[in-house]
Amino acid sequence: MEDRVFIFDTTLRDGEQSPGCSMNFEEKIRMARQIQLLCVDVIEAGFPISSVGDFESVRLIAEKIKTCTVAALARAVKPDIDRAWEAIREAAKPRIHIFIATSDLHLKYKLKKSREQVLKDAVWAVQYAKSLCDDVEFSCEDASRSDINYLCEIVEATIKAGAAIINLPDTVGYAIPDEYGAMFRMIRERVPNIGSAVLSSHCHNDLGLAVANSIAAIQNGARQIECTINGIGERAGNASLEEIVMAIKTRHEKLGLKTNVDAEEIYKSSKLLSSLTGMMVQRNKAIVGANAFAHEAGIHQDGMLKSPLTYEIMTPQSVGIKHSMLVLGKHSGRHALKQRYAELGYQLTDEELQHAYQLFCSIADQKKEIFDEDLETILESGVSSIEEVYHLANLQITSGTNLRPTATIELKQGDQLLIDSATGDGPVDAAYKAVERITGVVGKLTEYSIKSVHSGHDAIGEVFVRVDFNGLLFNGRAASTDIISGSVSAYIEALNRALASKKRKEEQQKKIVPTDSVTA
Repeated sequence: MEDRVFIFDTTLRDGEQSPGCSMNFEEKIRMARQIQLLCVDVIEAGFPISSVGDFESVRLIAEKIKTCTVAALARAVKPDIDRAWEAIREAAKPRIHIFIATSDLHLKYKLKKSREQVLKDAVWAVQYAKSLCDDVEFSCEDASRSDINYLCEIVEATIKAGAAIINLPDTVGYAIPDEYGAMFRMIRERVPNIGSAVLSSHCHNDLGLAVANSIAAIQNGARQIECTINGIGERAGNASLEEIVMAIKTRHEKLGLKTNVDAEEIYKSSKLLSSLTGMMVQRNKAIVGANAFAHEAGIHQDGMLKSPLTYEIMTPQSVGIKHSMLVLGKHSGRHALKQRYAELGYQLTDEELQHAYQLFCSIADQKKEIFDEDLETILESGVSSIEEVYHLANLQITSGTNLRPTATIELKQGDQLLIDSATGDGPVDAAYKAVERITGVVGKLTEYSIKSVHSGHDAIGEVFVRVDFNGLLFNGRAASTDIISGSVSAYIEALNRALASKKRKEEQQKKIVPTDSVTA
């Protein structure tokens, strides 16, 4: 049996139907290009008959995507099929994807047709689509709630009519793995011409079983899985592409299957989709969630430091994430604390580590997560003040719809007043660049957020920033009714913390006497 599983990505069609996940024309093109970099086999670009905008985006995707099959969805009616073909006819590898409901429930209440009428419509639609396009897929909507005898009949007839792919969706996420897998097994056993088509799975996540059902399908003969990045889709979503791909890759010895997906593009694809739709994945989301490769428990951290295989079944690099993260919190142990101090540039003695660990535990009971500046403070035995190397004395911003944002900053360093100006993509960016010009210290902003302390137009805004200075992260906070001023103050606080850290390390190094300088 062929050990290749084809990945059919429907992020731009079924996924985009998820409430709050719609994308405009340019965003769909950008997402399609990234999906192509994932090396999926099929990109379902949209439902051309649904709108002029959807037709145009499908048409342009079909023109620009060269390495993947580009599919367009159509109901089993002539206007849909014509519109789908018009949209994808210039594709390097076009596919028309036809669907019609096959469950008695849908026939009675939605289509108001008999089984005979639906069978006739399905066969005609596949034959007509085949006359236009060589690659035709047929989907039995609500297959998991359809009568198995009727399902076998319509599958056999549509394969005979020219369908090369037969999709058996769990449209409403009703199935559980053993029965969904059994449906595929029975279709393979009872449909005489099934060898002429590829069986496909399309699962929704209403009961949280979309990925499990998809795996059950391929264990029972399906060789195409329809899925979406981040699992977005109607209601509770679709089967998650990243979970399916990594399950097949990680458990190859069990499943004996493979895909052609470039797994190292998974995280980038996930982040781009979140950025375009504004729908963030939950922290504990498998594969791409913020906690997927994060460890706080002391036992886990100790094991990870000895061998990542103890608590990670795949490497973060395998999905395009740079490294695992040991999160310091109340469940962390001495080993992880010592490791983080070493990463920060401090080599602690056993006595220093014991003292630091006691203070760390005390602080960790009060905070969910311990940051690098907290660790810096702990080294000072609880002294929380940070030496203020730079202080914001004055700020002037020029900005407008037809003006390039410009910031002039005045910083005080002791008794000295330092002034410089810079332009940027926005007023905050311009101000930060002016600070960099004055101080000569370049930081990379990794996190920036503003929240209102109370309601009203004159509300105080609390600004939080996290800045990377030479590979180390430092936080800054400030509150102000002027969000630009608050943003600059928060950045300067992070900068002062970074400079204080650098000073402490230099002082520590001076205390270390080189062994080759010791004389008898």
